[in-house]
Amino acid sequence: MTSLTTASGSAFGTANPHALATILEAGETRRIISATDIYDISGVKLWAGNQPVSAALQRRLLDRELRQPLETSLIAEDGVSVAGLVQAVQEVLQSSSPLVPVLQPHAPRLLGLVGGLTLHPVAQLLLTAAQTPRPAHYAHAVAAMALNGALMAADGGDDAAVRLALMSGLLHDVGEMYIDPLHGEAEADRDLDFASYQQLVVHPHVGYLLVAQLTNYPAEVARAIAEHHERLDQSGYPNALGGGKMSPQGRLLAVTEATLNALRSPYSHLLHASVALRAVPGEFDLHWVGKITQAAGAQPPQSAVLQASEIEQRLAALGGVLAGAEQRVLALAQLAQLPAMQTALALAQFLLGRLRMGWNESGLWNPAALLSADAAEVEALEDELYFRLRGVQRATLLRAGQLPEPEAGQLLALCDSLAMGA
Repeated sequence: MTSLTTASGSAFGTANPHALATILEAGETRRIISATDIYDISGVKLWAGNQPVSAALQRRLLDRELRQPLETSLIAEDGVSVAGLVQAVQEVLQSSSPLVPVLQPHAPRLLGLVGGLTLHPVAQLLLTAAQTPRPAHYAHAVAAMALNGALMAADGGDDAAVRLALMSGLLHDVGEMYIDPLHGEAEADRDLDFASYQQLVVHPHVGYLLVAQLTNYPAEVARAIAEHHERLDQSGYPNALGGGKMSPQGRLLAVTEATLNALRSPYSHLLHASVALRAVPGEFDLHWVGKITQAAGAQPPQSAVLQASEIEQRLAALGGVLAGAEQRVLALAQLAQLPAMQTALALAQFLLGRLRMGWNESGLWNPAALLSADAAEVEALEDELYFRLRGVQRATLLRAGQLPEPEAGQLLALCDSLAMGA
């Protein structure tokens, strides 16, 4: 028994309760079985090979350290297939999705390369588990795969580069299965509360570990997954890497993810994605941003929802909120003594400074902006900057962690003011 592979050196030595619950739920309609006998670290047999998963497995795995990661012991016999992925991409191409103009020029090549992908059993298991109880997660994965691959194809990437882009997009959010589903990104709107954000920020790292430790995919795929929420200006998560440390595939995937996040509304237009990517200079690789912006410019123009006078009022209010936030953070920073408080406020100042740069460069502070620019774009940018203020709130609280009173109350009041303004 001691010669068998152990999970002790892996991040997956015990079964994650959220991932296991999702797998079991999928197992109610899909045939998910144990490929081998499942043992704990002491050699106790917990589950026989070739047996379907059930709630009894969940009870037996409770708090047990496993000889090998559970994910490598299970297989979805009738799960997600390469043929199914091809069909899913075809359905996107035939839909009214705002992605279609980006995908369509490369459709034959994309479909051919998707059809040639290899699904590692762990990847297939996790995609299958997501598909049934969380269809939005699966749809998001397919969209990311298609868009990431299309952007690489549009850039003249060879088949190997496009395949890396396809696989990175498909698997970029597998780590979400390992956090509480109440805090998942695919079902949430852009107004994530702090508890959700606190959970969500770990999923790129979990996804990285899953792919790096449990599959045989190239290292570029795992690294891109780790970086898909990072930003060139170090404002991203989970590691605030910055452009100098981000990989080429990571830079691309970050743009793909941000594009899809901006298109979550059923009424979204590529304009929203283009605006979101350009709202704060220096966040994203301009090479990839340019391709989204170019595609957005080729679309029929979108009309603004609000009247020009209403947009002007909201812009004036936004300017006041941003200025007030900067003043409050500065005042609190001058009084802060605890290192954790100082660090959190330094981050808030940095992020607000990035928003200030976007505000200044946009010209939105000038009422004439509505006369010289498309009203729909101004409206979209105003909405994006309000959203970014909520992001400052969440990131600041996360960076601070647990603080004693009165510092906790002071920081919470500051962050509440950001949320109210936004």
